[in-house]
Amino acid sequence: MVHNKGSTMSGHTFINKTEASGQDFQMGTSSAISKEDWMSKKWRPMMGWVYMATCTFDFVIAPILWSILQAYSGGTVTSQWMPLTLQGAGLYHVAMGAVLGLTAFGRTQEKIAGVNAGPSMPVMQNRPVTAPTSNARPARMDEPAL
Repeated sequence: MVHNKGSTMSGHTFINKTEASGQDFQMGTSSAISKEDWMSKKWRPMMGWVYMATCTFDFVIAPILWSILQAYSGGTVTSQWMPLTLQGAGLYHVAMGAVLGLTAFGRTQEKIAGVNAGPSMPVMQNRPVTAPTSNARPARMDEPAL
């Protein structure tokens, strides 16, 4: 069943996805598209941030807090902190390494494909420098242009 722009079904308004994206593109602002765009652009760095925060907590913050807690409660530190992410044979680190590694590889492939397909932004290209064809001397900065 095809819904036209503004048609309703069960009290819900349906908007043609291509029309909405075209309108958002033309106006230069968007609501749903920009949120989706932000998430699709930022999920890779967010995975890295989450992994960094997890490792910082599990290997730096938690051992210090564990030792402080033992020192205050019993007076001596009797046991070491057992990192949570290393339990289960460190599968968390293997999985995060795979996710981050594959996404970095995928992003590299996207960039290479974007360069090969034609960049969306201007890129400096190596072009040979050619001599001017006319014999006119270039104007100096203090001379008015003709």
